[in-house]
Amino acid sequence: MTTENRPHQAPPAELAQLVAACLNEPVSGLFKLPGGLSPRQFFRLRRASGEAAIAMWLPEDAPERVLGRRLGRRLPFLELRELLENARVKVPRLFGARPELGLIVVEDLGETLAERLEHAPGERAALYRSAVVELAQAQLALAELPADSIVRTRGFDAELLTWEVEHFREWGVEALGVTLSDAELSAFARATSYLVETIGGFAQGFAHRDYQSRNLLPQPDGRIAWIDFQDALLGPRAYDLVALLCDSYQNLDQAFVAARLAEFAGARGLSASDATALRFEFDVITVQRKLKDAGRFVFFERTRGDASYLKFFVPTLELVRGALLRLPSRPELSGLLALVERQIEIGQSRGMLPA
Repeated sequence: MTTENRPHQAPPAELAQLVAACLNEPVSGLFKLPGGLSPRQFFRLRRASGEAAIAMWLPEDAPERVLGRRLGRRLPFLELRELLENARVKVPRLFGARPELGLIVVEDLGETLAERLEHAPGERAALYRSAVVELAQAQLALAELPADSIVRTRGFDAELLTWEVEHFREWGVEALGVTLSDAELSAFARATSYLVETIGGFAQGFAHRDYQSRNLLPQPDGRIAWIDFQDALLGPRAYDLVALLCDSYQNLDQAFVAARLAEFAGARGLSASDATALRFEFDVITVQRKLKDAGRFVFFERTRGDASYLKFFVPTLELVRGALLRLPSRPELSGLLALVERQIEIGQSRGMLPA
């Protein structure tokens, strides 16, 4: 069983004492927060001062700890938090850390953008406007990364992009009982090569990698704080826009998306022709990213027994279909649309969509 498939490891029984020792002060109300797809686990607590904090615990085999040991450097979260803070991105303050125990304690910055929208849907446009403008500003501030930055050591190369698309074939197609014909396999391979080569040709810069509504926290001063940035890497400028505006957990219409892309282009100072190129980049990356996401939702149901993400399978593939229909006609992508539409029908027949 691989680390990715393995059930999440339980935190140590003495976690509260470890957190208190890390902060050198008493803590109270250690409350486990709902988990996501990562082995990281989060706990809300209160410091002796009454200040709210979040404890993040990483098991020994968490990818960040494995990477830190392999590279002989700090935990990526700690390094990237400092990088972003220096670039004037709003991130949680660091209260304490015991990296050798996989323990980090940071400021609790409140509800996520997704949670805010549940009770304040009228704020959607303003919140997303802030998110795209602050992303543009961060990209400009991080255009020149430190020579030794961990971000420079990893990126969306051909191997990673190909693996992600193949992940959809394995889990979003074959695991659902569909056997592709030789012709369909060839068509899928052509589409994969086109996506990988095209995305690989886009200019690369800092990418958060999962810049979406569950990882962004609206602040009282109107700013948007970032969390879950430890996997940042080199990627196309539109990658984080796709994560944000093609968020599987939100339903954003095309007029809304177009308005936010225009705001991003303005904040980045893009010319009209470059803004048009941005839209093309956005749609190509949407196809690649959302195919991967659809595969992940099935993967976690089959390997971890977590079916909570299956309801996003159909909406996610509908985002892929929309992007394919907007892209200029390309023979390399001609067979992909029919395959995606068939998987949408299969997902609908199995109830893999919101109730």
